[in-house]
Amino acid sequence: MIPTMILFGLAMGRWWRSALIGSALFLPALGLVGGALHGPADVVLAAGLGMANAAVGIAVHQALLLAARRFG
Repeated sequence: MIPTMILFGLAMGRWWRSALIGSALFLPALGLVGGALHGPADVVLAAGLGMANAAVGIAVHQALLLAARRFG
């Protein structure tokens, strides 16, 4: 799931607020459906990890945009 969330952040990096909210909702929902999460603490941790992983992709996206604007 980590690469998936990074790719999600990379693809949606232009709309970074929506990408962070989406990742905070998507990863815990997927964990609940899959049966991997068992309590509220797990859900909160999954939301935080989803946001952190998406933030990496968003940062790469924003860096590429900045480089394209500056050097392109």
